[in-house]
Amino acid sequence: MKKTVVLLMGLVLPLVLAAADKKTEQDKKAWEPKVIKAVRTEEPITIDAALNEKVWQTAPHSGFTQNDPKDGDPSSEKTNVWIAYDDKALYVAAYCHDSDPKGIKALMGRRDSQIDSDWFFFAVDPYYDKRSGFLFGVNPAGSILDEVLSNDVNEDTSWDGVWESKAAVNGEGWIVEMKIPFNQIRFSKKDEYVWGVNFSRVIKRKQERASFSWVPKNEPAYVSKFARLEGIKGISPGVHVEVLPYTVGQAQFRPAEPGNPYEKGHKYLGNIGFDMKMNIQGNLTLDATVNPDFGQVEVDPAVVNLSAYETYYEEKRPFFIEGASIFNGFGRGGVYLDVNINWPSPSLFYSRRIGRAPQGYVTQDGFVDFPDRSKILGAAKLTGKLGGWNVGFVNALTAREYAEIDSFGSRFQQEVEPFTYYGVLRAQKDIREGQQGFGIMATGVTRNLNSEVLSGILNKNAFTLAADGWAFLDKKRDYVVGGWVGGTRVEGSPMDILRLQSSSMHYYQRPDATHVSLDPNAASLSGWGGRFNFAKQNGNFLFLANVGALSPGFDPNDVGFQYGSSDIINISILPAYQWTKPGKVFQQFLIFAGGARNYDFGGNRTYEGWLASLQGVFRNFWNFNLMLAYNPRTLSNNLTRGGPLVLRPWGWQLDLKGETDSRKRIVIEGGLTTYRQPGTGDQISGQITLRWKPGGNLSLSLGPGYSYDVTGHQWVTRVKDAVMTETFGTRYVFGRLNQKVLSAEIRLNWTFTPKLTLQAYLQPFIAVGRYDRFKELARPKTYDFNVFGDGASSISYADGLYAVDPDGPGSASSFYFGNPDFNVKSLRGTIVLRWEYFPGSLLYFVWTQNRADYAHPGDLQFRRDLNDLLTAPGDNIFMLKVSFRWNM
Repeated sequence: MKKTVVLLMGLVLPLVLAAADKKTEQDKKAWEPKVIKAVRTEEPITIDAALNEKVWQTAPHSGFTQNDPKDGDPSSEKTNVWIAYDDKALYVAAYCHDSDPKGIKALMGRRDSQIDSDWFFFAVDPYYDKRSGFLFGVNPAGSILDEVLSNDVNEDTSWDGVWESKAAVNGEGWIVEMKIPFNQIRFSKKDEYVWGVNFSRVIKRKQERASFSWVPKNEPAYVSKFARLEGIKGISPGVHVEVLPYTVGQAQFRPAEPGNPYEKGHKYLGNIGFDMKMNIQGNLTLDATVNPDFGQVEVDPAVVNLSAYETYYEEKRPFFIEGASIFNGFGRGGVYLDVNINWPSPSLFYSRRIGRAPQGYVTQDGFVDFPDRSKILGAAKLTGKLGGWNVGFVNALTAREYAEIDSFGSRFQQEVEPFTYYGVLRAQKDIREGQQGFGIMATGVTRNLNSEVLSGILNKNAFTLAADGWAFLDKKRDYVVGGWVGGTRVEGSPMDILRLQSSSMHYYQRPDATHVSLDPNAASLSGWGGRFNFAKQNGNFLFLANVGALSPGFDPNDVGFQYGSSDIINISILPAYQWTKPGKVFQQFLIFAGGARNYDFGGNRTYEGWLASLQGVFRNFWNFNLMLAYNPRTLSNNLTRGGPLVLRPWGWQLDLKGETDSRKRIVIEGGLTTYRQPGTGDQISGQITLRWKPGGNLSLSLGPGYSYDVTGHQWVTRVKDAVMTETFGTRYVFGRLNQKVLSAEIRLNWTFTPKLTLQAYLQPFIAVGRYDRFKELARPKTYDFNVFGDGASSISYADGLYAVDPDGPGSASSFYFGNPDFNVKSLRGTIVLRWEYFPGSLLYFVWTQNRADYAHPGDLQFRRDLNDLLTAPGDNIFMLKVSFRWNM
């Protein structure tokens, strides 16, 4: 009965609150876009922020409306804008009047860094599909950013176009001019064009953002509400080809290792290659690369991962991040509310799989020279529009990699990564200007496995095929349904597929599971997955409901990424209410509450969570986020890592985050999180970040953090023992873990000019874990444990090994396991000098240093550990890379 009441409330509540959220008759009037006329210039335009050309003397367009701080009010300062064009480019000019020119915030920052300054933005939808486009931004100091727009509201800063701009501050405000070549934006050839455009302006000292084509803050729309740009004719996108040859040199210095011929203390490397970009009829862009340099400039952060799942790292290589929105948007079209509660969020394409570190290992003794990545022989990417479809196609080949072993002077090689092909295809079509949409995505990985070792640990073939779509249920796009469905198939040797079935993604070996079982003769593994979303995402009342499922055999990880196991059915409901008009206390405010449940395909309830959250911005522009969550008791099907179900105790969580006014020279942001499971574990973590802007071209941030975690059931190992019949002939060993982590992130951004920047990043990291109170699961579906050392059992420690006698004089055999204590100390840093010495041509100088130390496991003494870290031998890598953009 209780479940029925909850379900009825979940279905009726959005309808009741939606009725209370009805718009006024004025709001219901049909929206009509503003219209702007582009003027063809008859004289060359010099990009100098002087507005001396005749075309800028014509009547300007004005009339901006605020989103912040007073949504719907006229902008507090006047802004005039113009658009002109010639055969080759689009020109945009703006005069941003200001009643207090001395108050204009003109800070310099690196490209695509939306620093705390005034800004002017121009956005264009050249397809006029009301879903996609490009955005260009300039601030008074001349710093720039550019983005690709997709799914109406999504922004992707990874794209770097080649365009010109100039800004200048005067006694009445500031002026900006832009020149955007037509070959940098995609559009289909026509006799006369209608595009969507918008202009927006940020007045930082007032925290004001105003737009020419205004969209209320409680309406999640952007591109679909652009003004109409008319009057452009007689132009052609044409065919545009860019070639970017590059050369890179690298020097590596690390401590020499006596007797190791591969570690002499230094190594010098060099490489040349080129990238090519070709616009095909304005609709498609072909990116190709030969002998690419796919090293990344920024280091990955240090982590200690004690889970059974891999760590996710963001992609930082330009070839893959540029234009990635077509792939990353799979399954998210139309539904702008993106909230996941304990859902694995599988990604079908994770580009860091391409060129990853080799996955094999050596089976011979000796000194080893192991490659740090798989060389990408070549890659090609096609993105754009074709026949009304948005398309993306990636192909890549990685080389067969070998480790070299030196055994007493004899050298030989062993294969550690096979020759591999990766392919990803994405196609998506908007229907009725985005009112509905449909898409597909397919991936394929094929490995040429010649090694018996690699055949036992790698899949030979892996394929994914999936479809997604959405449909707005009304013309105003208040209500929307969307989602995706797809399947995966993996093929390999019986040894490999047995390994895959037993991995943390699947755990087919669970002894008490009735819906899965190991098949040692299987040569393939298949599965399906999908998710359905229903949302009300316009107005003050919001609502989101999700139902998703991943079958036990679903596995996208050969070229995708999924954190967590398959074998999951997830249901969540989240109603919310937002206030977007300023009040006496808050500038804006959001409250939401809801919950989620997970089941496995055997019907076991594996997760349940209920939460409430408050988010708001005060009138002084300080913001906060408060969240309280409660988790009832459930069953865990992965705590024993392939063993039987375990009762997961109840717990509660409290999160608090806040940030001061970003207009100030010093900005402080911080957060505190605590999770408590009474009698079993406590976790608390906090971080505070100080951002200091001492000058117009310099910023420094320091973010120390600390976490303390006591876990009563941290996994240690498993031991076969036929005597332990209660847990199906295996002892599942756990320990109490006391873990402390101290870390900091230090960043320096020094902008000499908008095209010459210096960035520095430093991350000291210390994580210490001490285990005690070792025990074994006593029986399935409980939180009962047999503690070693209690009763007849005994445990002792010597020479780095724990010896356990589970039952004293009983028949159980003694067993051993290593000391799991750890003390991980890491110092990672990088300095990057970036110079765009010619439009699209770059010079990078990079210095990267890594230090690590692992002494004194289980024992934290800050001064000693910090000294050990600072005096540990380090790896130093210096890299110089030069590329030149050749516009053919």
